[in-house]
Amino acid sequence: MKHLFIVGGITGSMQEQLNGTFRSHFLKEMSDPAAWLADNGDSIEYVLTNGHDGLRPEYMAAMSNLKLISNYGVGYDAIDAELAAQRGILVTHTPNVLNAEVATTALLLMLACYRELLANDAHVRSGKWETEGGTPLSHSADNRTIGIVGLGRIGQAIADKLAPFNPRILYHSRSAKDVPYEYFADLTAMAAEADVLICITPGGAGTHHLINQEVIEALGPQGLLINVARGSVVDEAAMIDALESGKLGGAGLDVFEHEPRVPERLRALPNVVLTPHIGSGTVETRAAMGQLTVDNLLQHVAEGSVISPVPECADLI
Repeated sequence: MKHLFIVGGITGSMQEQLNGTFRSHFLKEMSDPAAWLADNGDSIEYVLTNGHDGLRPEYMAAMSNLKLISNYGVGYDAIDAELAAQRGILVTHTPNVLNAEVATTALLLMLACYRELLANDAHVRSGKWETEGGTPLSHSADNRTIGIVGLGRIGQAIADKLAPFNPRILYHSRSAKDVPYEYFADLTAMAAEADVLICITPGGAGTHHLINQEVIEALGPQGLLINVARGSVVDEAAMIDALESGKLGGAGLDVFEHEPRVPERLRALPNVVLTPHIGSGTVETRAAMGQLTVDNLLQHVAEGSVISPVPECADLI
């Protein structure tokens, strides 16, 4: 039986499928993980983790016989995939199965901001509709210029779901793609052109604070910033300053720089919609993600191959 080190939680269905092939060791049950790994790290060949927790470098270093890190999520910036590849360790993730759900979350945040969903809901719940009448008019989401930061699989899914709103779609990525949208190599220039900026670029050092003060202020006092990528992509302090001063019109945020801690200044703002990193958080999508996470593990044990390696590890297949 193979030894599996599990970081974070997994579902009962995932555990049931892993039983019989793996002996599971849960990080959350260890009072002293470093000491446990010093004694048992050599026995660990497999790790199951998630995009938020990843695998700490010292834990990976203690696993001399590690073969595979199966990541429950599409983002894997909390795992040093380049170091893993250098050691011959495969890293897998769960692309595609969550594209539609994250795209729906981006659309939900944009619509909630434009139509003042939270304020209108609060107005009805408070009884003010009956005593004070209706609320001020909100704004239409139709016919907007929308800039997508990171036109990968999820970015394309967002563009597809936006189609009924008749948008003009712009995009910024490392290079132009064969798509019917307008490419901007200069992110600040795209922000100045856009009504809405939707972030869906990967996290990590290469995109840290990609959405900085210059980009935020270029988006402007009527602009909306939607982030369903990683909190680290946005300079959160600069964004809050801009939201408070009116230099940025509003924001719909599913991710935060130091989540689950969200600054009080941000929570107090009336021109934001905040959700607790629910981008792929539906029963159906999480089940599909969990299945792919397990399938990568089981296939590697059975055949030595995996289904969905991250790009850094593609040459190890």
